[in-house]
Amino acid sequence: MKNEMIEIRWHGRGGQGAKTAALLLADAAFHTGKFVQGFPEYGPERMGAPITAYNRISERRCTVHSNIYEPDYVVVVDETLLSCVEVTAGLKPEGAIIINSGKTPQALRELLKGYTGRVCTIDAGRISEEELGKNFPNTPMLAAVVKVSGIVEPDAFVTNMEQSFRHKFAAKPQVVEGNLHALRRGMEEVRVG
Repeated sequence: MKNEMIEIRWHGRGGQGAKTAALLLADAAFHTGKFVQGFPEYGPERMGAPITAYNRISERRCTVHSNIYEPDYVVVVDETLLSCVEVTAGLKPEGAIIINSGKTPQALRELLKGYTGRVCTIDAGRISEEELGKNFPNTPMLAAVVKVSGIVEPDAFVTNMEQSFRHKFAAKPQVVEGNLHALRRGMEEVRVG
C-alpha cells in the first residue's frame, strides 16, 4: 500500500450488497494482518434507497471513528447514483472511482463533475447474472476494488473469500462456485480509464 491508511467509500442502494461488500473487504484485509474498519452509515434506509458504507484499512491501528470525507477510492454499485449523489465529493485525485456500468470509463467521466483521477468501470450486474443467475453486483464490485486498489493480494483475497463463502453458503454449495467465478471475473474485467 502506498499510504499508511486506505479509505474507501461505497455508494449503493439498499439491497444491492454495498454494506456486505464493505464488511467482506474488511474481513479479507484483516486476515492478511491489517487493521480494518468496515461500517455502514445508518439512516432511514430501505430497499432501493441510497446507502453509504465505508472501509479503513491500515498497517497500524486506526483511532479515527467517523465517516470518510476524503476517500482514496469510491465504489458506486448503482450507476444511477451518479446523477443524484455527490459520489466524487472529497475523492482524492490520485485515487480512483469504480463504477458498476457496462459503459466505458470515458463515457462516464463527464458525469463526475470534473473529477480528474482514474475512472474504472465493471459490468458487475451482467457478471453476477451470468454467474449467479441474479443481479447481485456486490461480489464482482468487491473484486474490482481489490484489483484497482491493491489493498489485498489477489490470490490471498480469493482464498479468503472461498473460505468465507463455503462457511456462509454451506447449505448451497452451487452458490459458492458462482461467487468465486464472479470474483475472478470481477478482477479480470474491470476497465481502467
